[in-house]
Amino acid sequence: MTQLAGQRIVLHGYWRSSSSYRVRIALAWKGVAYEQQPVNLLAGEQRTEAFGLVAPGGLVPALRIGDRIVVESLAVCELLDELVPQPPLLPADPFRRSLARSMALVIASRIQPFQNLSVLQQVPQPERAALARKAIEPGLAVLEALVARDVPAAEGPFCTGAQPTLADVCLVPQLYAARRFSVELGAYPRLVRADAAARELPAFQAAHPDLQPDAIQSA
Repeated sequence: MTQLAGQRIVLHGYWRSSSSYRVRIALAWKGVAYEQQPVNLLAGEQRTEAFGLVAPGGLVPALRIGDRIVVESLAVCELLDELVPQPPLLPADPFRRSLARSMALVIASRIQPFQNLSVLQQVPQPERAALARKAIEPGLAVLEALVARDVPAAEGPFCTGAQPTLADVCLVPQLYAARRFSVELGAYPRLVRADAAARELPAFQAAHPDLQPDAIQSA
């Protein structure tokens, strides 16, 4: 029995949002049943007054747990880890735990903001992929260097070793976005290895954007 037992859980998100993708993975990894309430970013639903009451600032995802709402994907993932401790999203070793958080923050703070729809819409369509790549490629180089330096390859395929962690929860959506923007991934073999291993797991598969209820209706 977890602290979520008996509570209605609703995810407000968008199928192709990297942040929403992270939270879907975390929910699936924890075995948490939830409902989805899609927010169509292309149609501007994130800017409505109604969604502003759910998520001030109009950003997805927002996770409703009973009568409480949590925003910001990393905060949501860590809350889920506290409410449903098994299987964990963070390593037991404090240094590996710090590495997982560091990698998640590189993705969430250095890379993802520059590939957000709200940023890309400020430049002409032909320039958007190049703008996203300018953030993605240096960020992935940092992540590759961290894994190569701190995690011996023999310890396991994932970002911090033998088990997926918050780092992998963030990496898989980020590499999904990298492929969308035609980033060449050959320079990041450890990241590609971790991504491939994670995508073999049912929780990561279930969270894939193409399988979400709003994917068909969106472009």
